Amino acid sequence: MTASKNASAELTVRPARPRDAAAIAGIYNHYVRETVVTFEEKPVSVGEMRTRVRMIGALGLPWLVAEAGSVVVGYAYANKWKERAAYRHSVEATVYLHADFTGRGIGRALYTRLIADLRGLGYHAIIGGIALPNAASVGLHEALGFRKVAHFEQVGRKFDRWIDVGYWQLTVAPAVADA
Repeated sequence: MTASKNASAELTVRPARPRDAAAIAGIYNHYVRETVVTFEEKPVSVGEMRTRVRMIGALGLPWLVAEAGSVVVGYAYANKWKERAAYRHSVEATVYLHADFTGRGIGRALYTRLIADLRGLGYHAIIGGIALPNAASVGLHEALGFRKVAHFEQVGRKFDRWIDVGYWQLTVAPAVADA
């Protein structure tokens, strides 16, 4: 099923399931093919996306989808920030919306739930990387309390152009004492 610009069903945010992989891949692959907001250059198969959803779940991290009616119109998830043990209290968050459903508060709904879930899991810092310029993503992050902490110039190259990346951070919980 494809998303419709006129879908007016109530929005539901819920954990992703492996069967959502086709809808998630469809949303993501638009950005792969048409934009520089992801540095992936080849579309991701449904099988690969299903594997990614399962891997995030196996880490105990949230992957959420937003549904308008029964149509997945966006998703957000968190992944490890870095592999080293000392980074275990920090995650990187990502959100993508179906191209026909931007500017409707869906990204805010997804990120609000993601932040709450991560806070409940005891994470300390959430980091969002943004290919620049991207006023909508910057606006979303800053509206939710993230602050810009880094700007890397010309670190990605896609569609024959250099792309800057900025990082925004939200501290959500006090440092966790090790057991």
